[in-house]
Amino acid sequence: MSESNINILNKTNDSLNEWRLKEKKALELLKLAGDLRFDKSIELVLFRKAIYDIQPSAIISAHQFSQNYGSSILNIEVSLALAQSISKINNLAPSKIDIGTLGMDWLKEKEEFANPEEFVHFKLKNFIGTDSKLKGSKDIILYGFGRIGRLAARIIINQTGKGEQLRLKAIVIRPKLKDRFEEATKRASLLKSDTVHGEFNGHVMVSEDGQELHVNGNIIKLIYASQPSDIDYTSYGISNALVIDNTGIFRDREGLTNHLRPGVDQVLLTAPGKDIPNIVIGANQKTFDLGSENIISAASCTTNAIVPVLKVISENYGIENGHLETIHAYTNDQNLIDNFHKKPRRGRGAPTNMVLTTTGAAKAVSKVIPELNGLLTGNAVRVPTPNVSMAILNLRLNQVTTLEELNAKLKEASLYGDYVEQIEYSSSTEFVSSNAVGSTSTCIVDSPSTIVSKSGKNATIYLWYDNEYGYTCQVVRLAKLASKVRRYIYN
Repeated sequence: MSESNINILNKTNDSLNEWRLKEKKALELLKLAGDLRFDKSIELVLFRKAIYDIQPSAIISAHQFSQNYGSSILNIEVSLALAQSISKINNLAPSKIDIGTLGMDWLKEKEEFANPEEFVHFKLKNFIGTDSKLKGSKDIILYGFGRIGRLAARIIINQTGKGEQLRLKAIVIRPKLKDRFEEATKRASLLKSDTVHGEFNGHVMVSEDGQELHVNGNIIKLIYASQPSDIDYTSYGISNALVIDNTGIFRDREGLTNHLRPGVDQVLLTAPGKDIPNIVIGANQKTFDLGSENIISAASCTTNAIVPVLKVISENYGIENGHLETIHAYTNDQNLIDNFHKKPRRGRGAPTNMVLTTTGAAKAVSKVIPELNGLLTGNAVRVPTPNVSMAILNLRLNQVTTLEELNAKLKEASLYGDYVEQIEYSSSTEFVSSNAVGSTSTCIVDSPSTIVSKSGKNATIYLWYDNEYGYTCQVVRLAKLASKVRRYIYN
C-alpha cells in the first residue's frame, strides 16, 4: 500500500474513532440529563431542543446551532463538563437550563473563571438555595382530543418528570362509538402515531373497560361526555384543575364558564377568545394578573407566530402600518373533497386547491399589542400542506433601517431577551416548510428572504411556523404560568 493510501486510511480511521468518542460523551450527557430530570426536576435542553430520549448523534448535530451565536462552535466536551457541574449542585431549584446558551456564555467568559463549576455556580446563583417556584403540581384536563389536544398530551407527558408542574389527569371526549374499549383504542392509536409528527416514543395502553389511558406511568381518565355540565371532576379524584379546551366550541366568557365545574378552577382556550384575556407568552403575559384570571385564551397560532416579531419591530423602529398575508396549511375545518361549507371557498377540496380566505390574526394583534390597533390588515391563503404555515409581514416603519440591521435585531431577539422561546432564526437558503415540523418556537425568521426597500422605511419579513406543535408549546407554557408551576429558566 502506498504512503498516500496509508495516510488516507489513517485519516479515515481517526475520524471514525473521534466520532465514537463524541458519541460516548453524548451518552454520558444523556444519562446526566435523565438523572437530573427525575432526581432533581431539572430539565436540560440544547439550543431549545430536548436532549432527553434522543440519539447521541442528534445531540452532537444540535451543537452546530451554536454557529448562530458567533464564530465559535460549541462541542460536546464543553456541554458535558457543564452538565457535570450542574449535577454537583445539591440545592439547585427545579429549573429548565439551556446548556447550549450556557456553553456559549462559557466560551465568551471562561477566562474570568477558574473552572466550569465556578462559572456554573455564578450563572445559576439565583437558582441555588432559593425556594422553588413549584408549589405542587397542577391537575390538567384536556377537553377535546383533536390535533392540539393530542400534541398537548404528548408534551405534558414528556415533561412530567417527577410529577411536578403539570399532571394530565383526564381527557374529555364526545363519544363516537358504543364500545368504549374500541373508542379508547382508536383514540390511543391517534396519540401513538401521527402522520405529520411521527411516532410518540412512549408506552400507551388502554384499560380493559376503556375508561383509562396508561401512558408512561400516567393514569389518565377518559371521560365520555357531551357537555361540561355532565361532569363532576371530583368524582375522578381531580381537584383545582385547569381545563384546556381545544374544541373551539366555546369562544367567550359565558360559554367557557361552563367548564368551571366541581374540581376545576381555571380554563384555558386554545383559540382566540372574546371578552377574555388573549395571551401570547413572551409578549404580554406580564400585563395580566394570572392569579386572578380564571378564564384565559392562548390566542391563535398565527397571532403567536407574528406578535413576538411585531413587538421587536415596534420597539426598535415603530410601525406606521402594514399588511399580514398568511400562507396557511389546510385544517380540519376544510373539506377533503368539494362539499358544502358555510364559509366562502372553504367547501372546495383542501388537498387540491389553494383557497383564499380570511384571518383574524391582524385584528387580534391589537389585543396583545394595543398600540398597533387599526394599523394592520390581513388575509390568508390555505394551501395543500397538512402542517407548517408562513406569515409574510409587509411593514411601513417609522424609522429608517437597513437589511443587515433589521436581520441583526431579529437574530438578537432569537438568542437573548424576552422572546428566546418564541423566535427562531434561520440563515439557511435551503429551508422549506417541512424543516419547521416539530419546532418548539412560534416562528422561524427566514433571514435570507427579508427585504428592506431603498428608502429603509418598508420591510418584508417571512416567518415559518409549525401551526400545530409550535403553537401547542405556547399553550403548555401558558398553562404552566397560569398554574404557577413554571420553573426557573436559563436560556
